[in-house]
Amino acid sequence: MNLQIKPEPAETETRAEPRPVRRYLIGGAALILVLAGFYFFTHDGPEKPVRRVGPAPVHVAVAQKRDMPIVEHTIGTVIANASVSVTARVQGQLLRAAFTEGQMVKKGDLLFQIDPAPYQAAYNSAMATLTNAQGNATRAASLLKQNAIAAQANDNAQSAYLEAKANAEAARLNLAYTQIRSPIDGKTGAILVQPGNLVSVNGSSQPLVNITQIKPIKVSFALPQSDLPRIQKRARGKGLTAVINLHSAGGRDLEAPIEFIGNAVNPTNGTIELRAILPNADMALVPGQLVDVTVRLDDIPGAIVVPREAVNEGQDGQFVYVVTPESRAKVAPVSILFADSGDAAIEGAVQAGDKVIIDGQLRVVADGEVSISKPHAAGAGKKGAPRVGANSSAANGT
Repeated sequence: MNLQIKPEPAETETRAEPRPVRRYLIGGAALILVLAGFYFFTHDGPEKPVRRVGPAPVHVAVAQKRDMPIVEHTIGTVIANASVSVTARVQGQLLRAAFTEGQMVKKGDLLFQIDPAPYQAAYNSAMATLTNAQGNATRAASLLKQNAIAAQANDNAQSAYLEAKANAEAARLNLAYTQIRSPIDGKTGAILVQPGNLVSVNGSSQPLVNITQIKPIKVSFALPQSDLPRIQKRARGKGLTAVINLHSAGGRDLEAPIEFIGNAVNPTNGTIELRAILPNADMALVPGQLVDVTVRLDDIPGAIVVPREAVNEGQDGQFVYVVTPESRAKVAPVSILFADSGDAAIEGAVQAGDKVIIDGQLRVVADGEVSISKPHAAGAGKKGAPRVGANSSAANGT
């Protein structure tokens, strides 16, 4: 008898069906928890109070209406009015120097003495030849009048006399050149060839000394070519004047007329050269020295002037913050006509007497409330429009 027992279904088969459903349920629950946590950490509760910001503390200055000078500041170089390298014109042994290094000399002063003995001998010989030739020429002229000699013989005698005269003059000049004299007034430099050496007159001869004329002296500087119309207009009218700042202990500035304007613009940097001449009586200026130069080119009459730090740059251009009587910051679009290191001449929605913000702009918003603070002591001494403090009459509108 055969018994067939039907096998029961495997447990693995019966449990395989519900697994995908369970997995989806677990994933959905986890996603809900993540979204809930994200919302909790990124959203404030309705009960959290809103923080309020008080008035922005600022410093202000009063806009002024006055004439604004247009000035340019640049660096100048002191150059000698004249500079000469003194060399020998005849060869010989240098016997002595008649000056000390750094001495002020005048035109014609003796500087060096070259041994004159050879040139004195040559001059004496030339004078003897000249005397003999002059006598022959005189006799020949007398005999020609008597028809005692041919005309050719007289011509030869006269030519010999002229040649001897020229040779004597050349010998005299060579003898004079043994004394080397200063060609200009100026200050001597170091002696480059010491006495005792033999000096030559070939093309590579070394200078004996350099002399620079420093009374008067020049200051050379360059201004942008954009200033050329103002430079030319001022030169034709009132004239140009340069103010030289030496940064000396006494803070003394020197003024000098500009007597040279370059005839061409430098193509490398787009500037034009100007030169001012100073007497330099006290020899305060030395060639090669760098100085600060200020040149007044023009004036803007009746300009609205504010401190330079009051002007801000925005996406729509330049503007200033004007404090209204209600202590709010109003944006006033402006454009700068001219600005120096301290002040700016502007045109736009600013009037004389307006209080403009010069410090604290980073905390100011358009039409926002502001509080005028007393300026620091360091800013109280600056030039330009007056600063206004919290207790000043200008700040209170009186």
